[in-house]
Amino acid sequence: MSKQEKINNSRRGFLKNSSLGLAASTGFATGTTGVVGSLVSTSAKAEGMKTVVTAAHWGPLGVVVENGKVVKSDSIFEVSVPNELQHVVADQVHGEARVKYPMVRRGYLEGNKDTTLRGHDEWVRISWDKAFELVHGGIKSARDAYGATGIFAGSYGWYSSGSLHAARTLLHRYMNLTGGFVGVKGDYSTGAAQVIMPHVLGTIEVYEQQTSWEVVLESSDIIVLWSANPLTTLRNAWTSSDQQGIEYFKKFKETGKRIICITPERNESAEFLNAEWVPVNTGTDVALMLGIAHTLVSEGKHDKAFLQKYTVGYDKFEEYLLGKTDNQAKDAEWAAKISGVPADKIKQLAADFSSNRTMLMGGWGMQRQRHGEQTHWMLVTLASMLGQIGLPGGGFGLSYHYANGGVPTATGGIVGSISANAGGDVGEKTWLDDTSKASFPLARISDALLNPGKTIQYNGTEITYPDIKVIYWAGGNPLVHHQDTNTMVKAWQKPELIVVNECYWTPTARMADIVLPATTSYERNDLTMSGDYSMMNIFPMKQVVEPQFEAKSDYDIFAELSKLAGVAEKFTEGKSEMDWLKGFYQSAFDAARKNRVIMPNFDKFWSENKPVTFKVSEKAKKWVRYEEFRNDPLLSPLGTPSGKIEIYSDVIAKMNYDDCKGYPSWMEPEEYAGNTTAEAPLALVTPHPYYRLHSQLAHTSLRSKYTVKDREPILIHKDDAAARGIADGDIVRVFNGRGQVLAGAVVTDGIIKGTVAIHEGAWYDPADLGQSEKPLCKFGCPNVLTRDEGTSKLAQGNSPNTAIVQVEKFTGEAPEVTVFSEPKYTQA
Repeated sequence: MSKQEKINNSRRGFLKNSSLGLAASTGFATGTTGVVGSLVSTSAKAEGMKTVVTAAHWGPLGVVVENGKVVKSDSIFEVSVPNELQHVVADQVHGEARVKYPMVRRGYLEGNKDTTLRGHDEWVRISWDKAFELVHGGIKSARDAYGATGIFAGSYGWYSSGSLHAARTLLHRYMNLTGGFVGVKGDYSTGAAQVIMPHVLGTIEVYEQQTSWEVVLESSDIIVLWSANPLTTLRNAWTSSDQQGIEYFKKFKETGKRIICITPERNESAEFLNAEWVPVNTGTDVALMLGIAHTLVSEGKHDKAFLQKYTVGYDKFEEYLLGKTDNQAKDAEWAAKISGVPADKIKQLAADFSSNRTMLMGGWGMQRQRHGEQTHWMLVTLASMLGQIGLPGGGFGLSYHYANGGVPTATGGIVGSISANAGGDVGEKTWLDDTSKASFPLARISDALLNPGKTIQYNGTEITYPDIKVIYWAGGNPLVHHQDTNTMVKAWQKPELIVVNECYWTPTARMADIVLPATTSYERNDLTMSGDYSMMNIFPMKQVVEPQFEAKSDYDIFAELSKLAGVAEKFTEGKSEMDWLKGFYQSAFDAARKNRVIMPNFDKFWSENKPVTFKVSEKAKKWVRYEEFRNDPLLSPLGTPSGKIEIYSDVIAKMNYDDCKGYPSWMEPEEYAGNTTAEAPLALVTPHPYYRLHSQLAHTSLRSKYTVKDREPILIHKDDAAARGIADGDIVRVFNGRGQVLAGAVVTDGIIKGTVAIHEGAWYDPADLGQSEKPLCKFGCPNVLTRDEGTSKLAQGNSPNTAIVQVEKFTGEAPEVTVFSEPKYTQA
């Protein structure tokens, strides 16, 4: 048995059942031959069968339908690493977790003001007319009494792929037309990074194109996956993944060049790429970077010329690095004690990075922790000390693991999309819409609900929480995504009304008063593009089947609510679904014409049932991020006050925050491997899951590939397991002062000792909600255990990877997991 097989076997179905490294190398084809061709030919053999081309976050799909039901789905592109997320369209459309009818909580329907019944009250099926009446009346009365600040419609989540049917945008459009609402700032993905990077680099950085993969293949000697797992995260995109990023990683592996993976767990990418794994304690990446930086200085390997010409404030940072400000040199030995990486290894990394063209590919997990602003700031500082920023294949990149960043941008057109502001710019990105001046940081939702009127610091300003009376959520699953679930449950009991549009009975839907059944993307028509950065394909998102049960699209739901509010014409602009799509396509058509690129007209595109694919220019293939800045920092300055990389930020320093200073620094988290207790001796890390997109697809048959005795798996080091009498496959209880969950033990040496991992996105399934303040989560949602605390006063981002827990073998009969089944209801 090979080492790979032994690791996979020890980790049960967790990695064993993934297709990594097992697929034949069939190459990457940008066309509708291959998989979709076989689907079409199969469907032609049977009466009543057809293949429909559509798309989702996990890629372009060919979906086979027989007599109105989905029977099969797969990618329309040939890829060398199959994506199992593409195989479960049938589960999404026909699964038992679907919300079938408009539902209202009995207590709310009968006028009971006891909001603690949310989550365990009886459900009552009602008509759409009654549902619209209740929602419209509840929102109108709250807005009349409290104004726009009484209505919260943050509705953050991975929006529905598509130009038209984007739930959050449509909700905001309706809210803007009917009197306003309170929104949110930032997101869960990059809450800290997107605030700190503009101070350091003059741009948000985390959602921007990277140095071309063609350049990386040719020029990089080493790529470093730092807190990144691209083989998992590149299976999806904000729009739709064409998985080209995975293909490029595979190509880099085949060059035989070095790939280093710095993470607490040996993840799927480390496995597939045969990377050198450097185990590190979660939450200690800054200390490790400082140890490498100190070694560079002590050995004279830092690029003084680059630092002098392209950065400001390095001298102040170096005083801290060398211990002149606090009598503690941040040398390799100091860093080793904190990070768990041996001092000799730290010194070797410094030597390797400085003597080779090195691309530091930073992930986002390391900034989802207390003081998370420091990680990306320090990563940029380390790259500056290496002096390779702006050189082919060198420097850093913060989106190679996300939405196929680095895949060269194609020349063509970009489809339009509906705007949250009626009559506004149809090209707006939903996650950049900031339609409310009363918004607060997303990661502070529970704090805001529980403490109306409280003032917090945020990025040099003060924010006062509004008094929220109504929550309307469409798209997203905050009861799973947000930290400290038990506190979130208490916060969710504060408003007078909660409305949720949902396809499935998610934990968030179960905590609502009114649930409106929304269609999946397979039950409506739409358009999307691939790659986010590459913009290589326009995919038709054709309706695969008729809306199931009584589901309506979010567009139709908000059109009806707009009608009740007297603003239907402004909401729809008199357009049908296909009218909108033709207009969005025409935007791309016109732009392509200016670029001298030929596209079919909309009618031909729609009838042909296949993507439009654009070509990539040689210039795009050779693009290097920050090359223009490096070539001439005077003519191409950065957007910072100095026009240079700000290793020391005078702007931040003047904010006088005790948890974010003027230069990147190590600040010990309240909970991490170096600050455990007897009651909670293990650090917890919550990586991205392989068989889900956050909490999406958790209800599908993919669960059979990774659950252990029907529970979310927990990775635990073999020594930590042995000390607790835990065997591989045991059900365990994971707990701390904030809560408790059940999980299935995966005993392995593929995680650093002293740390356990539970993947984020597992659905919250409380055993006795309403009877206990800290009910047992039967399935294994890790956010039951995490801290609801901002990263710092600067960004107030989320910090789930700052938590400690205890693990023990569960004895007795394990309760049944019920969250993936439809709850019981009665007819009104």
